[in-house]
Amino acid sequence: MTLLQPSRLPLKNNTRTVGRDFQPIFLIAFTLLMTSIIGVRLANLQIVEGTNHRTRAEANRVRIIPKQPVRGNIFDRNGKVLASTRYPRSVYLWPMAHRKSGWSVVGSRLEKILNIPREEIEKKLQEAGPNSSSLIPIARDLNEAQLTALKEYHKELKGVEIHTEAVRYYPHGQELAHVLGYTRELTAEQLQQKRELGYRLGDVIGQMGAEKVYENTLRGEWGGQQVEVDRAGRPVRVLGEKPAKSGSDLNLTIDLNLQIAANKALGKYNGAIVALDPNNGEVLAMVSRPTFDPNIFSKQKLSQKDWESVQGANHPLVNRALSAFPPASTFKIVTTAAGLESGKFSPKTTLQTYGSLTIGGITFGEWNHAGFGPLGFVGAMQWSSDTFFYQIAQAVGGPTLIEWTRKFGFGEKTGFDFAAEETRGLVPDDDWKRKHRNMPWTVGDTVNMSIGQGALLSSPLQVAVMFAVPANGGYRVQPHLLKDNQPAANWRKLIKMKPTTIQILHDGLRKVITHGTAQVLNKPTLPPVAGKTGTAEAWQNRVKKNHAWFGAYAPVDQPEIVIVAFTEHSGGGGGSLAAPMVLEILEDYFKRKYPGKY
Repeated sequence: MTLLQPSRLPLKNNTRTVGRDFQPIFLIAFTLLMTSIIGVRLANLQIVEGTNHRTRAEANRVRIIPKQPVRGNIFDRNGKVLASTRYPRSVYLWPMAHRKSGWSVVGSRLEKILNIPREEIEKKLQEAGPNSSSLIPIARDLNEAQLTALKEYHKELKGVEIHTEAVRYYPHGQELAHVLGYTRELTAEQLQQKRELGYRLGDVIGQMGAEKVYENTLRGEWGGQQVEVDRAGRPVRVLGEKPAKSGSDLNLTIDLNLQIAANKALGKYNGAIVALDPNNGEVLAMVSRPTFDPNIFSKQKLSQKDWESVQGANHPLVNRALSAFPPASTFKIVTTAAGLESGKFSPKTTLQTYGSLTIGGITFGEWNHAGFGPLGFVGAMQWSSDTFFYQIAQAVGGPTLIEWTRKFGFGEKTGFDFAAEETRGLVPDDDWKRKHRNMPWTVGDTVNMSIGQGALLSSPLQVAVMFAVPANGGYRVQPHLLKDNQPAANWRKLIKMKPTTIQILHDGLRKVITHGTAQVLNKPTLPPVAGKTGTAEAWQNRVKKNHAWFGAYAPVDQPEIVIVAFTEHSGGGGGSLAAPMVLEILEDYFKRKYPGKY
């Protein structure tokens, strides 16, 4: 029996044609599309973003080590150093080296060693940006213990470096604080304003005084090194270098010895002393108290004690030599000039003085409550008679007295270097009184102004400029601090006065010393001196505590120095308190300048 085997049937041909020809086309299109996308992406990476990636790679390989410029020194008129530079050790960080992964260790360690809150350090890193390739200063003026600790933990402090830094130093501390000012690290707001001028995070800038005014001269230009580093951040080679350019030095008109003498003379009292050359306006000394130590601002961070020392109720940062106060009887120089130049009085005028005078329904008293009998201009200056000058002011009138007040430079800035710190003072008039007190000007206001009281306000520097007018023969000078500043030294504005007026001013101011209210300066240790006392009524905390003034120039025949001393709310008198201060300073000045003569 034959077994039937299943037959092998031939396969039928596939006769389907729908979609069969589309498959190769789809695969080709898909391949081309993907190739195009990859090509575009590669082109974008290489061409469009290539520069950025190369820059980032370069930043990882190349670092910029900035080279700080040395700030220019400041010298006095005789070449003595007033401000210089010291070189403490400081801590810097590479922002790009401190990612979140390792920062917890580094940040914690730095916080303990440097005694700086970690958040404060992190804020500086954030301000610099994570891709910054420049070193950022974190702490200055390291002590030995901090240096030792940083070296001990150097293995875990990657990206932390110690460098020598230039820091401002004031060898005389408080004695020149208001003249020199201080430098301080830029605030965030200042950095935003100054970045285009080349300032950078951690940079310092002059914040007050000469340091601020002459910042562009003193600052210099940053330099630096472009350094290639290996993967561990170790320098391999220097790729390029730009030397830092030191700032220019400044020579001031200040006489350091005179400045020290003025500080000593003012002593414990709040106030100011100004000394200047009446012939060219050079400021020889400028003292203000209370004062501060500008060196504290060179620290990385102010201590609570340091902060309190500059933020006290007496405002030690305020330069009282440039602040406004009632000038008291020193102002009788202006009233004398107004009276004589008005044509209403002659050099031979004599007036009776009284214990008081009632003018405009108000009683104005004499300072000695008795009067001095009949006096001329010289005698009235000698004894500082109030009632004499009341009568002069009443006769010349408010507009004339105000006109002469402005001629002497009151009510406007003197042109001194510190324009932003200097006050204009105040010369009140009818417009001012109507605006601020809703009342018209009266004869009583004129009488009050005649003795430097009322709303009249002037700075010790303005008063010194006033004293320079009779000293130099009738010229208003421009006080200035920068030595060899010829435009300022040559600026002289003539106040047109008759020779007899200037002579009476000379004679009256001289009589104050020889027979009047400041005989304490009539000494053989000095050349002939001319001067004027002043005691201004003032109130502090509802208690009457006078301001004391005294201004003088010497020698009388050829004046070379003007000194004005002012004590704020001291309760003393011009003759008893301020005049002895000027005596002390003048003795120091003439003893040094003319040894063996006085």
